[in-house]
Amino acid sequence: MAYNPKDYYFKKAKEQNFAARSVFKLEEIDQKFRILKTGQQVLDMGCAPGSWSQYASQKLGDSGRILGVDLTEVKIQLRNAIFIQADLRDLELSATFQQHGFSEKFDVVMSDMAPKTTGIRITDQARSAELCELAFMTAKTFLRPGGTFICKLFHSDDFTRFKNMIRVDYGQFEAMKPDSTRKISKEIFLIGLRKK
Repeated sequence: MAYNPKDYYFKKAKEQNFAARSVFKLEEIDQKFRILKTGQQVLDMGCAPGSWSQYASQKLGDSGRILGVDLTEVKIQLRNAIFIQADLRDLELSATFQQHGFSEKFDVVMSDMAPKTTGIRITDQARSAELCELAFMTAKTFLRPGGTFICKLFHSDDFTRFKNMIRVDYGQFEAMKPDSTRKISKEIFLIGLRKK
């Protein structure tokens, strides 16, 4: 089947006023594992154009808060979210959280970060693994015990390594390729439930 950028999920996202079709990936993950709840504090890495934060915003309600970070500016505005345009690696996260009134322990740390693809599979996979590692280490420091970690990875030989890392730090490891992921895509979502 030919690649169609304006497929069913693209149209559905537009109809429901979401910034991108990727919202349905998070929705599927959340529906399966019941991750997002009222009043939580969420760190959304690689948040642009903002659809994951839009979905989380609805689930968290007015008592919840989201901090989104991305290299690209996020143009949407949400009453319970703050967006920072920056490279995560350049931020002094503790100071950033304090500056914007967040506690240092988040209930959910999620990453939809992806490298700018080159079309060279091994390069793209290596860059994806690097971002996944960055997300994992961020969660190691700033995710509260019992919290949830979600991370996108371009499937590669690194999968087993990440699976083992997550199993050490979390009560449960899951991997999921949501139905809304394009069939040709190599992305898979790694989920750590109940951080130890």
